[in-house]
Amino acid sequence: MNVLVVLGHPRTDSFCGGLADAYQEGACEAGVDVRRLDLADLEFDPHVRTESPEEQPLEDDLADAQQRIEWADHLAFVYPNWWGTMPALLKGFFDRTFTPGFAFSFYEEGEGAGHRELLSDTTAELIVTMDVPPLIYRCLLRRPGTNAIKRATLGYAGIRTTRVTNLGPVEDSSPEKREAWLEKATRLGRSLADGPEPPATRTKRRLTTWLKALRLQFYPMAWIAYTVGALAATGPSDAFSSAVYWLGFCFLFCLEAATVLSNEHFDYETDRRNTFAGPFTGGSRVLVEGELERSDLRGGVRNALALAAVAALAVLVFGAGSLLAMTAAMGVLAVLALGYTVPPLQLSYRTLGELDVAVTHSVGVLLCGFVFLGGSWLDPVPWLLGIPFLLSILPSITLAGVPDYEADRAAGKVTLAVRLGIDGAGTVATATALLAAATGVLLYALAVIPRAYGPLVALSVPHAVAIAWLVRDRLEASAMPGRIDGLMAASLAYIVWFGVVPLVELL
Repeated sequence: MNVLVVLGHPRTDSFCGGLADAYQEGACEAGVDVRRLDLADLEFDPHVRTESPEEQPLEDDLADAQQRIEWADHLAFVYPNWWGTMPALLKGFFDRTFTPGFAFSFYEEGEGAGHRELLSDTTAELIVTMDVPPLIYRCLLRRPGTNAIKRATLGYAGIRTTRVTNLGPVEDSSPEKREAWLEKATRLGRSLADGPEPPATRTKRRLTTWLKALRLQFYPMAWIAYTVGALAATGPSDAFSSAVYWLGFCFLFCLEAATVLSNEHFDYETDRRNTFAGPFTGGSRVLVEGELERSDLRGGVRNALALAAVAALAVLVFGAGSLLAMTAAMGVLAVLALGYTVPPLQLSYRTLGELDVAVTHSVGVLLCGFVFLGGSWLDPVPWLLGIPFLLSILPSITLAGVPDYEADRAAGKVTLAVRLGIDGAGTVATATALLAAATGVLLYALAVIPRAYGPLVALSVPHAVAIAWLVRDRLEASAMPGRIDGLMAASLAYIVWFGVVPLVELL
């Protein structure tokens, strides 16, 4: 491993200089290749005097610094915290060296506005001295300097900060305390023998990455529909106390995980192009940002499908429903769920993705819950419960294609938004929202399923009208796609009336 120690203090004989020496000594003991860069010894103008930083010729020392940064696998920045942030010397160094074409580049024409990180294979750590207690700096001041370097500077270039070590207060510290800090810096350098980040941090990051990839925020929708189906087949005490209910839930959870991970794999091209990704659209971006490899996702899909198969077998053994009905329900659901992006179906690339999601997350999982707990697939109850649920999902999944419009079109993914245009997608979302409300109210008025729909479902009507107004206000006012997080939140919340309300009524 190649390690570059960057001393950002304007005096090399400072305590920061001693920390850099100690860290370098420890890194050498770890057997890594270490180089040193003392910014105080460089000759360069810290000011950007041209319209764009790359237009200003680099001094020889800065050109050499860029070569050293490109050489390094890991960067260790040692600097003092002055006025809550880095010294002017270090800030000027970043201004002059982290230029377009070196640290990042802008998207080429046709890929949308945005930037590409060019140093994403590099890690970094910060060793920072300060004259306030680190706890005060962290909790009260909220780490302004650390955030600036970690997120806005290094992060913008794709450099992942693996560790931040704050030491202080320094000014009134005893010689013994400083000696302890120097020894700590040496230990930090030695720890590079096990990699650029501590094992605990590495494990935590890996776990966080997988949780991010799984996109757990979307699982409750399937759980609600499944539970409604189970409760419709039996009472709440019988459903939740039944091992079959939990085995069926395990099957659905693992199938959803396999679906989400496969979507991440096969949607890579559109996710890579997407400049409007948000919490509801654009995927988890773990593949795009290099947090996981394609092989990791394939392994995750295999593991999830294996667990789903085990749970499915257990359901077939212990389930109370017809063996044929349970097998068919799980088989069709698995094909439709995975077929969203997995070849050869790839329904989301054929303008069938929105309907696929709506069917699988409403009628599909609802019917599973019903037949697993002993209900008959010929009973009209699960089908009738699923209709307004299905219609209520369509607005959100259709609108999700709006921020992704340009990226999907460029990648050949023909969603409803791509097929019909942004205005057309808005029309579909409005129409299905109003139709869901009308269907739910009609089922209540006719007392078709008296145990499932109460008067609360009437509140779906003003919610549907609100969605229609928001669609007109947010989409028709602009012909270009963009983030619509507020509209997405409103359309996702709309599902509550056709999922949570029946769930509460059936409990």
